[in-house]
Amino acid sequence: MFISNAYAQTAAADPGIMGSLTTFLPLILMFVVMYFLMIRPQQKRQRELKAMMEALTKGDEVVTAGGIVGRVSKVTDGYVSLEIATGTDITVQKNAVTTLLPKGTLKAL
Repeated sequence: MFISNAYAQTAAADPGIMGSLTTFLPLILMFVVMYFLMIRPQQKRQRELKAMMEALTKGDEVVTAGGIVGRVSKVTDGYVSLEIATGTDITVQKNAVTTLLPKGTLKAL
């Protein structure tokens, strides 16, 4: 009277390989898009930055992460000495150097 009859549900058909693929297709597409929009450009930027740090030589004009502009006076394995004013040298880590400026930029400042 108050309770309705419960009937057993029929077994679902096997979706097969195409059904499984369409289930995961949005997830796969999202990963591919993320790779090309985020991961790949970041890896390219890291390679360029590493090549720039390895190519630092005495006399290069650089900008550090803190915004200090100076001329490289000495390069060691992990550190760079910068001449920020006549007779004033500071030592920073190589990875603090973010930009390599064109020659003559310090004279224009």
